[in-house]
Amino acid sequence: MNMSIEAFKNRVLPTKDKLYRFAYRMLRNEDDAKDVVQEVMIKIWNKRENMDSWKNIEAWCMQVTKNQVLDKVKSKRYKLTDQIDEGFDLRDSTHNSPDRIAETNDTMKSINNIINSLPEKQKQVIQLRDIEGFSYKEISEIMHVDLSQVKVNLFRARKLVKDNLININAYGL
Repeated sequence: MNMSIEAFKNRVLPTKDKLYRFAYRMLRNEDDAKDVVQEVMIKIWNKRENMDSWKNIEAWCMQVTKNQVLDKVKSKRYKLTDQIDEGFDLRDSTHNSPDRIAETNDTMKSINNIINSLPEKQKQVIQLRDIEGFSYKEISEIMHVDLSQVKVNLFRARKLVKDNLININAYGL
């Protein structure tokens, strides 16, 4: 059965922002992340006749995005830039002093830098679980790894973030 334009709009297009955030976390480049999402949308549209066989469309879209990002990284010597996620913009908070806002922004930058320096699988798992809110089972499907590997990678990623943050705060680095 073919996916109609309406089904594509209702089931696939709503995943676009999550796909972008995931691609951006891996590539750290706005334009490349947008390119990846556009390529993913085209791939999914071209495979729309298989849509009914996909158990979880969102997880399948994330899987295609992950593969597209990996292809992009492999296809050229990819230079990752140090850009902070725009989701961490806290400037319009009315309850915080300028010092508190600066401190919070510094902490978010530190967390972002720590996440970006994690091994690839840990970075993907922490992005999918803690930022995008996918279940362990969905992450397992997206990454093609066992559930136990998802849990181990997430535990290690969270521990590294926590330990690095404690060190930064302890030593003022």
